[in-house]
Amino acid sequence: MRQTFDETTDRSFGPKHVPLIRQAMEAQGLDGFLVPHEDEHQNEYLPAANDRLAWATGFTGSAGAAVILKDKAAVFVDGRYTIQVRDQVDPAFFEIRDLVDGGVPAYLEQAAASGQKIGYDPRLHSPDALHHLRAAAAKAGAELLPVAENPLDRAWGQARPPQPTAPVVPHPLEYAGEDSADKRARVGELIAKRGADAAVLTAPASIAWLFNVRGGDVIRSPLPLGQAILNKDGTARLFLDPQKVTPELPAWLGNQVRLETPGDLPQALADLKGLKVAVDPAQSSAWYFEALQSAGAEVVRAEDPCAIPRACKNKVEIEGSRKAHVRDGAALSRFLHWLATEGQESPPDEITAVQKLEQFREATGALKDLSFDTIAGALSNGAICHYRPTARLNKRAEKGSLLLVDSGGQYLDGTTDVTRTVAIGEPTREMCERFTLVLKGHLALARVRFPAGTTGSQLDALARVPLWEAGLDYDHGTGHGVGSYLGVHEGPQRISKAPNTVALRPGMIVSNEPGYYKEGEYGIRIENLQFVTEAEPVAGGERPMHGFEALTLAPIDRRLVVKEMLTPEELAQFDAYHARVAREIGPLLDGEAKAWLAEVTAPL
Repeated sequence: MRQTFDETTDRSFGPKHVPLIRQAMEAQGLDGFLVPHEDEHQNEYLPAANDRLAWATGFTGSAGAAVILKDKAAVFVDGRYTIQVRDQVDPAFFEIRDLVDGGVPAYLEQAAASGQKIGYDPRLHSPDALHHLRAAAAKAGAELLPVAENPLDRAWGQARPPQPTAPVVPHPLEYAGEDSADKRARVGELIAKRGADAAVLTAPASIAWLFNVRGGDVIRSPLPLGQAILNKDGTARLFLDPQKVTPELPAWLGNQVRLETPGDLPQALADLKGLKVAVDPAQSSAWYFEALQSAGAEVVRAEDPCAIPRACKNKVEIEGSRKAHVRDGAALSRFLHWLATEGQESPPDEITAVQKLEQFREATGALKDLSFDTIAGALSNGAICHYRPTARLNKRAEKGSLLLVDSGGQYLDGTTDVTRTVAIGEPTREMCERFTLVLKGHLALARVRFPAGTTGSQLDALARVPLWEAGLDYDHGTGHGVGSYLGVHEGPQRISKAPNTVALRPGMIVSNEPGYYKEGEYGIRIENLQFVTEAEPVAGGERPMHGFEALTLAPIDRRLVVKEMLTPEELAQFDAYHARVAREIGPLLDGEAKAWLAEVTAPL
């Protein structure tokens, strides 16, 4: 099994580790220390060696922060993790606070004392975040100080896992769709248009995409950790741990790419003296800005020049994603058939469901990895948005309940992410009504037409309106970008309440995943991946319009749909989607599974 069910932390982590951190703080003359979730590469999913927040607090979510002062501490999470954090973190040791509503800056204003020196690791914080943190500390009369040695790392000591050294391998053109030299030339032109001579790249996804390579340093993502300097003429310097460099890699990169070690990076930044260098303040830490400024380079604050080109998938990548989703959809449909037959007679526990689904994906012969640890939430666990089954928390589904399964696979030709909520036994009327409200929002976001320049934040409300009208909502984004055999969460595009200035462009892949969660009882989420289509004229319209095309193909549990709550348009849309599932997935199934699929995708 790729997924395990052991817990890597517990509530004792804070009481055990914070005193060690405080000792290291005191040795450095610090009264406090900031612990972000992000690592040196601003990763969301972390290698074990960089999961500092989990080691300090016990909290293992993919977003959060902590502040450790001499006499108090606080941990910060967003709405996805309000239940999880209470389970993993000792509330007697940490004050639990909202990451979004005021967050760390508001806490510093209140909790820091005049004259205190609060440390931070400049490799872990973006310059924009530090600006707000410094201002907040100053209001309290405290001072933020950069540290040369991270006191948490010092406290962790020999127990800290080693840095990952997964091999970096070529990603063939048949999957990438564009040669690295062409990408570098294209992105180099973007750098020049921004008035820069070069750009520093630190995002693992950008490095993997630009050089057509893949690695394995980040859990569930084929990403190599490293850095690069791309010049406006398309030449580049790539910094990788020599242990990761495979024999075929130098020839694959070509003579326009100079392969160096991370130890060479400080001198390489110093070599940029007198040049204009673009750096993304949202992707690169303050350390890079400070190093470049100290070297005498002129820093140009600009978005990672690979971000938009990487997000706008080319025709080969879109076609690859289609193939990956058909393959994955067949595996998921076999799993859903198992749930509809054996799973109804003898409801499975969460771990059994996860293992069964992984077996179906493995049977494709093409699975490289899961795209994230499968979420299988039975009963009240379904109401925990980013729940992961463990031996301790594992629950068995019961008749009259819901099972929420959010999962995905990594394939050479694409990355998948899909959620289905399934009734075990006979669902209640309330479950069906709220499922149908979620479905109505999902359908609205799937069929929308929109002009060029529209952002995901402008579309977000479409998925929420049916819930809002019933006095309901959900505390997570509606859609995130997805990579092409890269990270399952990929920016810069997203669909959420949070303001986003990135327009949705053709080829961008986003999820469509509204939900509803009744704490202590059940959860509902329906998720498909879809991509932005080329703008086309609408009959009688004045402007060409973009739309979405679904990539995910798997049946939605029609037993949970209240037919009379759907409009004729929604009903036709639902039936059309299921007809496509039957048409494309049906031929890949056989026997009872094939007959079952025909039945559950018949017109509602």
